[in-house]
Amino acid sequence: MKRWHVLVPVKGTTQAKTRLGDAFGSHRPRLALAFARDTVAAAMSCGLVADITVTTGDPAAAAAFEETGVQVFDDGAAVGLNAAISVALRHQSPLWDADRVAVLLGDLPALRPAALERALVLAEPHDLSFVPDDKGSGTTLLCGRRVGALRPFFGVGSAAAHETAGAVRLQDSRLKTLRHDVDDVDDLLLAMRLGVGEHTGELLSEISWSAPHPAPLVGAALALEHISGW
Repeated sequence: MKRWHVLVPVKGTTQAKTRLGDAFGSHRPRLALAFARDTVAAAMSCGLVADITVTTGDPAAAAAFEETGVQVFDDGAAVGLNAAISVALRHQSPLWDADRVAVLLGDLPALRPAALERALVLAEPHDLSFVPDDKGSGTTLLCGRRVGALRPFFGVGSAAAHETAGAVRLQDSRLKTLRHDVDDVDDLLLAMRLGVGEHTGELLSEISWSAPHPAPLVGAALALEHISGW
C-alpha cells in the first residue's frame, strides 16, 4: 500500500478555538496547540503516513513542532485556512509533486492512528476524497492522489463544497475519532469520552479543568451514543 504525505494546517493559536474562550480563558491558546500536537502525534504513528508537514504562521506552534522532527512551513503571509493550505501545497517540498497528499485538520485531540489509516485505505481508489466531521457538514480530512486536484474548501459547509468539487465522501464506523473535531466545550467533553491524547490530557490535568455538570454531559453522552451507532 502506498504511503501518504500529510499536511496539517495550524492557525495562530492566539486566535484559535474562540468558542472555548469562556471556559478556558487565557489557557485557550495552549489548549488549541495541545489539540494540534495530539493530532500530529497520532498521524506520526500511522503506518500509511510517509511524512508530515505542519503549516502555520504562529511562532510558538512552529517551535513546538520543530522539536518533534516534522517539517514546518511558515505560511505567515497567507490569509485564512484555505489560503495557508494552498500556499503550502504549491511551495513546500515534498508536497508540490507528491502523488498522494492528505490535508488533516489539527483539532482532533482524540484521533487514533488506526482511524487515519482506515481513511487513507478508503481514499486509495479515489482521485479526490474527504472525511466529513461527525455533524456531517464539515470536513476533517481531504485526500488527493494528485496534488493538483486538491482544492480546499474548509469552513462552514465544507463537506458539501468538497463533494460539489468532485470529492468522494468516505464513511466507515472505524473513522469516529477522525470525524470528531473540537470547537466548543460539548465537543471537548465528547473527545474526553473517546480518549484525548497525551498533550491535551496533560494540559487539562495541569489547569485542573473539571467538566461542567450535568447539562453538557447529557448532550455529550447522547452524541457519543449517536457516533457509536454509525
